[in-house]
Amino acid sequence: MIDLIDISRVYQIGAEKVYALNKANLHIDQGEFVSIIGPSGSGKSTLMNIIGCLDMADSGTYLLDDTPIEDYTENELAAIRNQKIGFVFQSFNLINKLTAEENVELPLIYQGVGKAERRQRVQEALERVDLAKRAKHLPNELSGGQQQRVAIARAIATNPSLILGDEPTGNLDSKTMGEIMKIFHELHRQGNTIVLITHDDDIARQASRVVHILDGKLSEVKI
Repeated sequence: MIDLIDISRVYQIGAEKVYALNKANLHIDQGEFVSIIGPSGSGKSTLMNIIGCLDMADSGTYLLDDTPIEDYTENELAAIRNQKIGFVFQSFNLINKLTAEENVELPLIYQGVGKAERRQRVQEALERVDLAKRAKHLPNELSGGQQQRVAIARAIATNPSLILGDEPTGNLDSKTMGEIMKIFHELHRQGNTIVLITHDDDIARQASRVVHILDGKLSEVKI
């Protein structure tokens, strides 16, 4: 499903070139649960942005479903981000003026899904994260864990084949971390491919595979 071949991403800081990714290689099969672990500044978020088609590499090849990313048009990439990939961020990225169900519904509106089907998908997504009873609540009326569950519901409402989590447990207490990870494991059992970026060793080792990133280079970790 995902093939990164000699991917490099370079930032110019003053007179210095900084490699966020340095000839990184990664293969992920459909249905895998892979965690990517590394310290701050190691290139984790840059890697996720490239996998999620939010950023492009400076060199190397990224094959998504056997097609090079550069072969897609901007409109096709936007469709991939909206339909194929579900994003879950550390900071939740919810819209404060919208209720939980309205936040979950938003990507479906962008997809042009009809109103009746939107309602059904939103309800199903909130039920899957055990938050249907809080559907009418605004983000500031929810706990951090509940907000993250809304963010996961929003990610899965579009029925994506790939779920990318960027430090999704980073702002949560240990009990809530466990609840969120339980949801990710359930999504994996249901057939989703999951890539989870974290700096937490205990969280990383819950995945089927662990990949370590340091100074923009990737290496497999035995678990």
